[in-house]
Amino acid sequence: MASPVVPPTASASNNGSQGSEQQQQYASVPGRSDPAATQNGSLYVGELDPTVTEAMLFEVFNMIGPVASIRVCRDAITRRSLGYAYVNFHSLDDAERAIDTLNYSLIKGKPCRIMRSQRDPALRKTGSGNIFIKNLDPAIDNKALHDTFSAFGNILSCKIALDDSGQSRGYGFVHYETEEAANTAIEKVNGMLLNDRKVFVGHHVSRKDRMAQMDEMKSNFTNVYVKNIDGLVTDDELGDLFRKYGTVTSVAIAKDEDGLSRGFGFVNFENHEDARRAVDALNDTDFNGRTLYVSRAQKKYEREQELRRQYEQARIEKLSKYQGVNLYVKNLDDDVDDERLRQEFSGYGVITSAKVMRDDSTGASRGFGFVCFSEADEATRAITEANGRMLGSKPIYVALAQRKDVRRAQLEAQMAHRSNMRMMGGPPGGVGGPPPGGYMQPNMFYPPGPGGFVPGPGQRPPMMPQGGMMPPRPRWQHGQPPMPHQGQPGPRPQHQRPRPPRNNNNNSNNNRNAPPPAPAAPAPAPEPEALTAETLAAMPVEQQKQTLGERLYPLIHQAQPEYAGKITGMLLEMDNNELLRLLGSKEALDSKISEAMDVLKQHFDSAQEA
Repeated sequence: MASPVVPPTASASNNGSQGSEQQQQYASVPGRSDPAATQNGSLYVGELDPTVTEAMLFEVFNMIGPVASIRVCRDAITRRSLGYAYVNFHSLDDAERAIDTLNYSLIKGKPCRIMRSQRDPALRKTGSGNIFIKNLDPAIDNKALHDTFSAFGNILSCKIALDDSGQSRGYGFVHYETEEAANTAIEKVNGMLLNDRKVFVGHHVSRKDRMAQMDEMKSNFTNVYVKNIDGLVTDDELGDLFRKYGTVTSVAIAKDEDGLSRGFGFVNFENHEDARRAVDALNDTDFNGRTLYVSRAQKKYEREQELRRQYEQARIEKLSKYQGVNLYVKNLDDDVDDERLRQEFSGYGVITSAKVMRDDSTGASRGFGFVCFSEADEATRAITEANGRMLGSKPIYVALAQRKDVRRAQLEAQMAHRSNMRMMGGPPGGVGGPPPGGYMQPNMFYPPGPGGFVPGPGQRPPMMPQGGMMPPRPRWQHGQPPMPHQGQPGPRPQHQRPRPPRNNNNNSNNNRNAPPPAPAAPAPAPEPEALTAETLAAMPVEQQKQTLGERLYPLIHQAQPEYAGKITGMLLEMDNNELLRLLGSKEALDSKISEAMDVLKQHFDSAQEA
């Protein structure tokens, strides 16, 4: 039996999914009690499959006792499940029984994790009673971890960290209700064997505190990493080298399964000053014919962060180095090779590299390549003068090179913007503005207004009379002109003859009965002139895109009538010179239409998945 939708007593906040955006479906039952009375019967249900709905959860939890409300928390924009929900019971006893009975049970093939909802975030933020366990066997899951540590106190939450494939990362967390229970668990389990693995159990340290500790360790390190060690060097020989700079507590050279040196090792000093002095003195020095690399020993994630930072810095430097000087050349003949490409562009400046891209398997030209100049001015000149020039039997297209992901991101951003505007009820071109370039949407239809007026490209539809109703169209006999509706002006023909001056004589009554002059037949629309760069440059800036859109739309409509409006708007984001080239090259236009359709297909597929 259905009942009114009611908000749950538990609240969730994730990815902006709170407030009015979170008024979602609830499985509610009649007779729910006051929200204040059901606070303690609120449960958090996590680790849910994204396809789990409120109805599925209601079937599971209603077997325990009467359910007040259920909410699956979803993203405010995509409406996808965030993987957790809140279930509110009328009775606290039913909530406790649900934890005991259903915790870690399978829902759509995934074990769910149930705990009492903690509305006060202070307990979570302080981390009181939260412990960290590492070096866990991959076979240990949430339930096994819970069963192991429940002997030491009441557990609020228990979780194994998983990777993207759902496999255990080898560590987990257990949150106890009291700090005493957490201390007991650490004392009893730390250093013990679980599934033949010695585990470490300690108090959980937040990321912020760990980063602060790491900064302190960096400035007071004692462990030194040594690389490029000769394979015949022993631990004692390496230790003798470093003992000149202070007291060494341990030396270890890494070895493989056969006991052979792997070429690196670690030396640990008693104090930081000695370790710092050894790094400064021995780095880039020769030892047994090898140049040593000596530095502070780093954790694995530190090295990964450093490598990512170096890679990103190198990528940015590479992009900035070739920014504005690397050109993309398309529509090349099959017989154009690297040398021919270099020769054609050498007149514009100093070329650092020129390459025609070829198929890896056949070696045939793929019809495009890249030319890199030494100066940005030279590249700009090449774009201006070479774009559209005939090279062999084809006009080439020349523009600044862009990465494929950048081009795709631009098209996707355009599509997302138009989709958002459509959802908000605004026109595709922007809030309160006309469609980009002034082109007409193919699925836009205006009913004929008074006198049968139908707007053409760039014209506004007729104004509706007050009340939003169109006046009834008058009927007339064949051969008679339409009579204007009462209160509405009659239609004016496009080529109306000038009205003769009013005659005040009595003869005007005779003229009144004469039939009105027939409207002149409209002249046929002249063929549009070819649009050139000079003609376009002479137009006002705001009219250039509109003119290009009016020329492009009919061509695109022939190939993709259903999506002609969307594709036209996407292409109008391109440079005017490129748009002129598309107007003159059917192959180039078809290629751009195909790219736009690929982006539209991906956008529609993602929208359907959402």
